[in-house]
Amino acid sequence: MGSTQTVNVGVGALRPEDVVAVARHGARVDILQESITAMEASRQVIEDLVNDPMPHYGVSTGFGALATTHIPVAQRTQLQRSLIRSHAASSGAEVDREVVRGLMLGRLSTMATGRTGVRPLVAQTYAALLNAGITPVIGEYGSLGCSGDLAPLSHIALALMGEGDVRDDDGALRPAAQALAAAGITPVELREKEGLALINGTDGMLGMLIMASADLRRLLQTADLAAAMSVEGLLGTDGVFAADIHALRPHPGQITSAANIRRLLSGSPLIQQHSASELSEHRSTRVQDAYSLRCAPQVHGAARSTLAYVESVAAIELGSAIDNPVVTVDGRVESNGNFHGAPVGYALDFLAIAVADVASMSERRTDRFLDKARNHGLNPFLAHDPGVDSGHMIAQYTQAGIVSELKRLANPASVDSIPSSAMQEDHVSMGWSAGLKLRRALDGLTRVLAIEILTSARALDMRDGGLATSRSAVGPHAVRTAVRQVVEGPGTDRYLAPEIEAVRVLVDNGSLLTAVEHALGDGLE
Repeated sequence: MGSTQTVNVGVGALRPEDVVAVARHGARVDILQESITAMEASRQVIEDLVNDPMPHYGVSTGFGALATTHIPVAQRTQLQRSLIRSHAASSGAEVDREVVRGLMLGRLSTMATGRTGVRPLVAQTYAALLNAGITPVIGEYGSLGCSGDLAPLSHIALALMGEGDVRDDDGALRPAAQALAAAGITPVELREKEGLALINGTDGMLGMLIMASADLRRLLQTADLAAAMSVEGLLGTDGVFAADIHALRPHPGQITSAANIRRLLSGSPLIQQHSASELSEHRSTRVQDAYSLRCAPQVHGAARSTLAYVESVAAIELGSAIDNPVVTVDGRVESNGNFHGAPVGYALDFLAIAVADVASMSERRTDRFLDKARNHGLNPFLAHDPGVDSGHMIAQYTQAGIVSELKRLANPASVDSIPSSAMQEDHVSMGWSAGLKLRRALDGLTRVLAIEILTSARALDMRDGGLATSRSAVGPHAVRTAVRQVVEGPGTDRYLAPEIEAVRVLVDNGSLLTAVEHALGDGLE
């Protein structure tokens, strides 16, 4: 996987950047001694209950609706094995590697708190799987987000047992037993309580939430950049982004967004020249810019405020020990409902709403460039030879199709619930589904912003004759330069899909934000 970073897993909370490093960039994990000690202590609590005649859920009983069924000591190893095999019941398209690694890390972190009652060996083998780059194969369907991400987590536990399919460090599909043997990892035979401890958690939806938050933070900075380029390309005014105006409604996210746009447009010769021209002619063609230009800080800022709330939820979850039953600090083994995914599911759905709205505003700005009645002197559809050429007409169709889907994806999964386990588990969060649809929504926003930037760069080139005679502010000029390294400037129609993809890559990997940072001497907030 290539990463040389190591993330230490202890009894305390992981940081969001730790999750991203392990899940997305292949960082190694190391379990601290404090966790080994804590796991040994809580395991002893479980061992002390093994022969207790009183029933203890997950230790001497069945699961879910079978929680009243007593299991003899001789059958308890089989009980754990059967639990994992029966619950590894996912279906559908294979879940992305980074989602699975985030899921594994989250469960490892909970084990490391010492509140689940598993042996240190179990956690150490999880760490070994992560460090070897072994990734269990999980289908997208199977988790209802209550009792945690049961099916996804069960596939990981299945691999721990040396069963099921995995992908190795090279991405090759292999039987788990074969991959573990090649990595020198001994499969684990689970004992009392351990199977249950491996599958009761919100780790999958939490991992997706953390990675989505990191992605959206970058995309909101990119949205400010795209808005600034559109304001400049449409000869808008920068006066509406003044600090004292936004101080009158001091939402922190709005203030940040306005400051970004104000900084990006600072000293723009194009805007200054246009404003001076209007004054010299004693006229104003526009009293106010359209909402999609003027209100960008309010919308992008509201999305930032949503993100701040979501990050607070993630921080709490990262510091949580979610299992059922759980070994309390004073040594009790208590059943509970902490595995319910509602807090994370709501947060995932909240982000999907913000993503859809930011994308919708971006599409409206793009559309203004293409309408001769609204683009202030540019060719219809930014076509080189209108009629013969179609310019960016259909690029906006692509945006519109994506935005329409994002509105559907913004419909919350967490308002749905479907009863399961013979009505024992009669209310579920659907947080896993919320996470998967948010990932698709973020991909859509990335593409929408790429098309806006591609379009605004073309409009600015047509406005001022290209980079050599650029009248853009420093930041937009840097972005135009980066775009022109992968896409030619205006001209007759050509195959457009590769150009959209080339700019999508620049948005996705942060290259455009890096170009702005180098040009301005500091990055956007």
